[in-house]
Amino acid sequence: QVQLVESGGGLVQTGGSLRLSCAASGLTFSSRPMGWFRQAPGKAREFVASISQSGAFTSYADSVKGRFTISRDNAKNTVELQTDSLKPEDTAVYYCAARNPLVSNKYDYWGQGTQVTVSS
Repeated sequence: QVQLVESGGGLVQTGGSLRLSCAASGLTFSSRPMGWFRQAPGKAREFVASISQSGAFTSYADSVKGRFTISRDNAKNTVELQTDSLKPEDTAVYYCAARNPLVSNKYDYWGQGTQVTVSS
C-alpha cells in the first residue's frame, strides 16, 4: 500500500519560510520522479516543483522560481520543499505526488496535503 504523508505546513507571515516534507512508503521511491503541487480555495490544482529520481534535475513553476527549493533523500524516502520569501498568494494546500516512471506528467500517487497559510 503506497502512502505519501506530508508535514510541515502552518501559518507564517509574509516573507517567512516553511519546510515541507513528504515521507513515502510502499513504493520504490528511488525509481520515481516526485512533485509538489498546490491548490488554493476556489482554484485548480497547480504544479509547483518536481525532481528527478536521482535529484539531479529539478523544475519549478515560474511563480515560485528563486523562492522554493525541492530536494530528496532516497535513503530516507523523503522529498522536501523549502519555501522562502512566502507571499499571501502562496496560501494553499500543498500535495506531494509520485510520478509514473515511464509516463511523463502522470502522477500515480498523492498525499493528503498540508495547509500553508501566509498572512499579510
